[in-house]
Amino acid sequence: MHAALPLGLGPEALRRRLEDLRPRLLVAADAYFYRGQPVRVREVVEAAVQGLDLKVLWHVRGSHEFLERLYEARPAEPEPVPAAHPLFLLPTSGSTGKPKGVVHGHGGYMVGVAWALRHVFDLKPGEVFHTTADLFWIVGHSFGLYAPLLLGGTSLLVEDRPDHPSPGAFYERLAHLGVDVLLTSPAVLRTLRRHGEARPTGLRLAASVGEVLSPEIWRWTREHLAWPVDNWWQTELGAPALATPPALPAKPGHVGLPLPGVEAKVVDEEGRPLPPGAKGHLVLCATGPAHMVDLQGGRSPWRGGLYWTGDLAEMDEEGYFRILGRTEEVIKVGEARIGPAEVEAVLLTHPQVAEAAAVGVPGEAGEEIAVFVVPQAREFPEELKPLLAEKLQAHVLRHLGPVPPPKVFFRERLPRTRSGKVLRRLLKAELLGLDPGDTSGLEEDYGAGKAL
Repeated sequence: MHAALPLGLGPEALRRRLEDLRPRLLVAADAYFYRGQPVRVREVVEAAVQGLDLKVLWHVRGSHEFLERLYEARPAEPEPVPAAHPLFLLPTSGSTGKPKGVVHGHGGYMVGVAWALRHVFDLKPGEVFHTTADLFWIVGHSFGLYAPLLLGGTSLLVEDRPDHPSPGAFYERLAHLGVDVLLTSPAVLRTLRRHGEARPTGLRLAASVGEVLSPEIWRWTREHLAWPVDNWWQTELGAPALATPPALPAKPGHVGLPLPGVEAKVVDEEGRPLPPGAKGHLVLCATGPAHMVDLQGGRSPWRGGLYWTGDLAEMDEEGYFRILGRTEEVIKVGEARIGPAEVEAVLLTHPQVAEAAAVGVPGEAGEEIAVFVVPQAREFPEELKPLLAEKLQAHVLRHLGPVPPPKVFFRERLPRTRSGKVLRRLLKAELLGLDPGDTSGLEEDYGAGKAL
């Protein structure tokens, strides 16, 4: 069994995770590259393991010693294990709280991810697959590491941000290396859209996962990159549960249908099924073969025979699901319940908005909507921001109806986890002067995070 630990942890946070995991061996690089510059981590690791009975196998960047030692090792004989025997442990993204430890098993997980790469992401023999996800998150683990190897496929792995040193380099890399199928996140797609017109790449499909893919970004991807493949899943599920594979009709804004082996419903707080078009809790009655075999440090999502995903959703008459955001992030305006994704999708249709995040803050009628907007223009004049804020308020009201005008705040960037999810609770905490909690998963661009 192995466990992957995310980059960016401080010595104390790393030590606590090592004490919890009690590993026999720690494999660590002395540095990693971020925006082309080496970031040293050896000092952090050495401080974290001080006093622990733990051997460290170092990979020194720029040296071949690590690979040479691997080549010298004698292959071990494979040992038969039950299908549910633990394979690896990964933390959740931590976008809504302290990360949980998810344990996946051997048999079901491998079946699930291999099937999904072939039948959801439609990777064909001889094609090249690339995911922009880091390997220490579930998307990178499932589709950067395991699934391509299980299918005997070719996958492209790239260190550093996908848009480094420029978006042009990203497109050139895809074209030069002949990538056919891309798996990325809405955050990367929004970044590419902000940088301007895409370049020809030869991509056949561009799948998106991690956050809600808004209709506006779906259409941009279709027009400028490749045919979009929307899908939804969680670390606990291991592989897509809802999706729109290329063979099915797409509905921009709807993630898709339950995949084989998955049964999904939208229910009220008591678990009673809701009719099509009604907002409610997304639950799964059956989760598919790649579902986790254990959960450490968190409450089981199974209650009353249902897997409670923690997401707000609605289902249409044809069975397509639309994800509206996390239930704990739902904005309660009077009697209305508005998902953050609904507000953000509206804002992204405005030509002067590159990215947006919505949260609920205390107001006269329960909660008010507060939106954080990254303007499309990189140097947007300060004196024009009040005018743009008024336009955005009118734009939201025109689409969402009679709700109090949202409060508009401008940001140069939004706080994201390293898996690409917007950390809305951090924005809300900053606005209200509250403790944001565990931010150890925060990407470097927004500043160093802290772990509880």
